[in-house]
Amino acid sequence: MLRNYLHALLDLSTPMPPRPSSRTKSLSPRRAVEFPPRLSSGYLVRDAHRAFQRLLERRIAAYGVTRGQWYFLRVLWNADGLSQRELSARVGMTEPTTVIALRGMAASGLIRRVRGDDDRRKVHVFLTAKATRLRNELLGVARGITREAEQGVAARDLALFRRVIARMTANLDRVER
Repeated sequence: MLRNYLHALLDLSTPMPPRPSSRTKSLSPRRAVEFPPRLSSGYLVRDAHRAFQRLLERRIAAYGVTRGQWYFLRVLWNADGLSQRELSARVGMTEPTTVIALRGMAASGLIRRVRGDDDRRKVHVFLTAKATRLRNELLGVARGITREAEQGVAARDLALFRRVIARMTANLDRVER
């Protein structure tokens, strides 16, 4: 084992694992790591997110809007006329995925794409009157789902939750860099 460690130490092409902090206990290789889902913030957030998404998807379908389109509408309702690249970044989708989604939205009459005057390679995305009319209805649907999810939770607990989840997101965004 020591020989393997020394070999890895001398082999500069192999990255070294991070050194454990003084607060981290070393784990025995024979001991299984336990991490139940109820203790995993990531698991709990994902589980809640999936529950929100399932309900949202069912309810917005009645308006002819898919869950994928919802993400783009949410951004465009706040910042109409973004470039396709900016929209892709704000939604957190790859550009090829965005192109496919926008084609469907254009075919559904939700958006129109306009080439830039100064740079013809740049495509800006604008909401149609149809998408603008859907705004209040669909945001009402989303607000209703949120109200249902928050039933029985005290306002101070919700405020704390929002601060905590925002902090966790900022922490992870910082690590991502």
